[in-house]
Amino acid sequence: MKAWLALVLVVLILGCGKNAPPPAASPSKPVKSLDALLSGKLIDLTHSFDAATIYWPTEPAFRFERGNDGVTPKGYYYAANRFATAEHGGTHLYAPIHFAADQRTADQIELDRLLGEAVVIDLSEKCAADPDYEVSVADLHAWETQHGRQLDNVMVLLRTGWSRYWPDRLKYLGTDARGAEAVAQLHFPGLAPEAARWLVEHRGIKAIGIDTASIDHGQSTRFESHRALCAKNVPIFENVTNLDQLPPQGALVIALPMKIAGGSGGPLRIVAVVTNE
Repeated sequence: MKAWLALVLVVLILGCGKNAPPPAASPSKPVKSLDALLSGKLIDLTHSFDAATIYWPTEPAFRFERGNDGVTPKGYYYAANRFATAEHGGTHLYAPIHFAADQRTADQIELDRLLGEAVVIDLSEKCAADPDYEVSVADLHAWETQHGRQLDNVMVLLRTGWSRYWPDRLKYLGTDARGAEAVAQLHFPGLAPEAARWLVEHRGIKAIGIDTASIDHGQSTRFESHRALCAKNVPIFENVTNLDQLPPQGALVIALPMKIAGGSGGPLRIVAVVTNE
């Protein structure tokens, strides 16, 4: 585990993208950051994939088929199973191509968009009062004012509090119906289209995530927030969990999706490292 985290930190320090800044002149800073990272608390932001995993009403459930499971004739234990899943369900990635032609596919997303500092914007009280709440530009400004910084070069994670309903489809989606007719019955919070446009036009975020089934609220029919973010090559993480365990800023997030060539998304393992620094 320590070796893996150290490798991640080296990637962050040296920069993953072509336009990444040069490493710091002082060698003492990376060493201090490495020590802090290795002593940090690991928090899993991912829902497990199983028969109860929530998918869009038009998609089939996660399928897990058990295969070999036992001692072989040669005397050693061996297990091997099979699974099948839609790209978009459970904790997953939306690659920009999902809503924008000619943008990045799942395997083409720059690594430096999937690693970095996360900021958590907590709208759970507003969302509890209104299941169709849309996070506004004013909400984003309020976070910046409170914390004295802009939403630049960070992964923005929107906490609506909806993760507490997982895996209850009725409470989480607003309906437990399935099929195309169920889509109109969806009710859960999301990001307002004008706020999505403001982020891509006036700020420089790495990626954005939310603890609901979609970055657009459940009653959306045009998916304008998806379209605005994807058009500017911003990856989206959906059905994230445990955001209540992260500080408003300073956590390191590692969001690594299944690398599906040509994919519009895929299952995502997303974790955070929280340090005392």
